[in-house]
Amino acid sequence: MEDGPSVPSQDTMEEAKALKELVERMAMALVDSPDQVTVDAAEEDNALVLRLRVASSDVGRVIGKQGRTAKAMRTVLHAIAARSKRRAVLEILE
Repeated sequence: MEDGPSVPSQDTMEEAKALKELVERMAMALVDSPDQVTVDAAEEDNALVLRLRVASSDVGRVIGKQGRTAKAMRTVLHAIAARSKRRAVLEILE
């Protein structure tokens, strides 16, 4: 019998929703157009992948000088995900 795709548990879905909301709130605090902030979550390769989209004029604000703001957001995300023994990845899309 082959293993099919696993169905995420309720706890996993709640954690994904909480991490998605966290990234969304951090991004909204940084940008000039918070109404254009969107975060999509997907489970890939045993990791939660969060894809952040912001207005093109706000991409630089989210990335920061030399990527420091993006790195800080990823550090917070990794620390919170690690508490529940999960892996989370933040992708910033243009």
